[in-house]
Amino acid sequence: MLSAAEGVLLSIATCEAVLGVLGNGFIAFVNCTDCTRNKRISQIGCILIGLAISRICLVWMLISEAYIKIFSPKLLSSANIIEHISYLWVTFSQLSFWFATSLSIFYFVKIVNFSHYIFLWLKRRINTVFLFLIGCLFVSWLFSFPVVAKMVKEKKMQFINTSWLIRLKKSELIVQFVFTNAGVFLFFMIMLIVCFLLIISLWRHSKKMQLSESGVRDLNTEVHVKAIKVVISFIILFILHLTGITITVLCLFIPESNLLFMFGLTTTFIYPCCHSLILILANSRLKHGAVRTLQQLKCSEKGKDLRVT
Repeated sequence: MLSAAEGVLLSIATCEAVLGVLGNGFIAFVNCTDCTRNKRISQIGCILIGLAISRICLVWMLISEAYIKIFSPKLLSSANIIEHISYLWVTFSQLSFWFATSLSIFYFVKIVNFSHYIFLWLKRRINTVFLFLIGCLFVSWLFSFPVVAKMVKEKKMQFINTSWLIRLKKSELIVQFVFTNAGVFLFFMIMLIVCFLLIISLWRHSKKMQLSESGVRDLNTEVHVKAIKVVISFIILFILHLTGITITVLCLFIPESNLLFMFGLTTTFIYPCCHSLILILANSRLKHGAVRTLQQLKCSEKGKDLRVT
């Protein structure tokens, strides 16, 4: 039986998961509709659709695992189920961060205007950059999956070894958790570099505008600021997401830790829920689509009320 605090945290985590699925589902729906209407798929549309679908899968997997752990923990005693969940988590987690990193690089290349030859080379060969990131993703999977297999094997041995060996394997498991997320950390570092370069570009552009003493409303500055806000929000949400994942992993070593587990779960779901809403608000096309959808829902509710009266 859950306590009051555990029930509240589980309800918050469930609401976050539902909002994350709805927000990302809306992003995927709008971009798929545009692709069908235009009979072609753009780079940004492909990235947004992939990001939304990977996050929806990640959210469903995490919330399903959480409910199983809380209400039917015996199902997780099977090594096969643990192995499958671990593979799915590594796949969708790294895929989600890969799409988010690709989205940041796409906006960075479109917005920033450096004269350095390396940047000009990247701008002309953006497809090569995405291919390189795909290569990094596959290499990360090749390193992560053997580590996951080793972790599952050690968990099988956990029930038959001595307590000293169990403590040793706990410390090893934490180290292996870091290696499993090496790809995520790589994409996070790329995101930090993109944010740093965006800030430099904004500073240089602002300095140029001050020298020109132009009183005209500068659209380029607004675009820079909006992009920096989106990237910084992603960085903050990613740190919260990683903190939540770390807490849920540490709960494996703490008996009777449902409250701590649910706190970690609530922190984990902040990222897929809030970042999808930020993307909708930052993208004019998605924002107009969301406003139009809300207006249609409001009109349909008014129509139902009129028919009832």
